[in-house]
Amino acid sequence: IKPKVGLNPKDTAAVAYEAAIGGVDLIKDDETLTDQTFCPLGERLPLIMEQLDTVKSETGRTVLYAVNISTAGDRIVERAREAARMGANMLMIDVIVCGFDAVRAVAEEPGINLPIHVHRTMHAAITRNREHGIAMRPICRLVRMLGGDQLHTGTVSGKMEHDITELRGDNLALTEPFFDLKPVFPVASGGLHPGGVHKEVSMLGRDIILQAGGGIHGHPEGTRAGAAAMRQAVDAAVAGIDPATYAADHPELKRALDKWGIA
Repeated sequence: IKPKVGLNPKDTAAVAYEAAIGGVDLIKDDETLTDQTFCPLGERLPLIMEQLDTVKSETGRTVLYAVNISTAGDRIVERAREAARMGANMLMIDVIVCGFDAVRAVAEEPGINLPIHVHRTMHAAITRNREHGIAMRPICRLVRMLGGDQLHTGTVSGKMEHDITELRGDNLALTEPFFDLKPVFPVASGGLHPGGVHKEVSMLGRDIILQAGGGIHGHPEGTRAGAAAMRQAVDAAVAGIDPATYAADHPELKRALDKWGIA
């Protein structure tokens, strides 16, 4: 949900409804939104889940909400328990900020059993300079071993760096057979919009989550139309249809392509 910070719980829930009714399958908090006074987790989570229940009653679709439980290491398990008690259907952890063991602690905690969306915020401090630090690949392995279910790895069309060979290798580290560990969903995020969906799917495959923020909310007709445009772009990519051709009779996608173009 954008903007990153500033919306109160009621407004956040209203935006979540618009995105969900427009066609998205997963809504997440921003990495910078946790439990601030202007939008406390305890108020935000029930209101968003109420809106997603409305979406389910209206459409039959279950939409996931990854609530950001990131906090100090000695408090994250209790925050995860609280979120589960309030009806959360997914959790989110900023793994670099909270520490790798935060993911393990929540994943292994009895009684929670919710998928964990792992954000890599601050990773560039250790991954971007090829002369020192560590690459994204070991982080992928660690998150998988610790019990994460989804991990941001990057895009081939967005605003981040684009080493496609390396990115494909990172995604394979999450999805290919690796001892007895379950696979992890790669998440493509960062400057993603409907015009980039075809490139993401054609180059990274269909076992991926496409995470758009501004590429949905920045649609000229608003969040609902932006979500519909993303959904239409995915439908076109999966069907192997050129996005411009598909947009001819899908007005939401056409407006998005007119604004952002095709990557």
